[in-house]
Amino acid sequence: MTATAAEIASQPDTWQTALGQVDAFRDALAAPGERVLAIGCGTSAFVAQSYAKLREEAGVGETDAAYASELPAGRRYDRVVAITRSGSTTEILTALRALPAGTRRVVVTAVDGEAVDALADERLVLGFADEASVVQTRFPTTVLAGARAALGHPHGQLIHDGRSAVAMPLPADPSAFDHFVFLGTGWTVGLAHEAALKVREAAQAWSESYPAMDFRHGPVAVATARSLVWVFGSVPEGITETAAGAGATVHHEPSRDPLAQLVLAQRLALELARSRGLDPDHPRLLTRSVVLAP
Repeated sequence: MTATAAEIASQPDTWQTALGQVDAFRDALAAPGERVLAIGCGTSAFVAQSYAKLREEAGVGETDAAYASELPAGRRYDRVVAITRSGSTTEILTALRALPAGTRRVVVTAVDGEAVDALADERLVLGFADEASVVQTRFPTTVLAGARAALGHPHGQLIHDGRSAVAMPLPADPSAFDHFVFLGTGWTVGLAHEAALKVREAAQAWSESYPAMDFRHGPVAVATARSLVWVFGSVPEGITETAAGAGATVHHEPSRDPLAQLVLAQRLALELARSRGLDPDHPRLLTRSVVLAP
């Protein structure tokens, strides 16, 4: 078993730990009444998108999400939540330094003693979800598991569905496809983006991701019998029929918790990497943290 595979399999356990720390998540991420910006890079940017949607749906305050390298211009926030597994990513550090005085800087990380510590007013350190792998899996899903609980989002099936997703057969043989499309709605759009990134990172394969309704606005044009269209959560009527009508194979399991569905997508990416003779523990051109020369 690769390190990445072992970390994927451990996710129900790290989620359970996060649920036991819900008060810490609530203090860092709920902040009722505050205007919040969530930032990240790569996987963490997709977590920021999902968290922002969850927070707004919970009704606790306006919440934006942005890539750390693309902060909204001219907007002020009470709190900026920076999601950074390593605590050393250059764009995160630059963004936090650029915030105006009076902005509360909250950092969600997996590591103590990194450069981001000096820039944080408050830290949520999830050392139990840290990873040896370059490709992130359990850290981002653990952040979202804790955030959902803190914001009162339904998650009653999470652990059960997660354990099932670790053990069950994959819903499709990824080697039968050369095109992967992931769709979501609401907070699961971020999960769709993350699933597509896992396929690119681990397996160097062609993957795309969109809000489900946007699939018909162009992306469907390239769907064929060699396409797998994977849908997170519930989607508007007609989306799966559109994909199937284009010849694609559709995977849609709305009864399974979306984070558990992401576990299956992570496993799919690893199996595709294996079928291509690739080592997901050593993805091409990638490092655990992007640290740029000053």
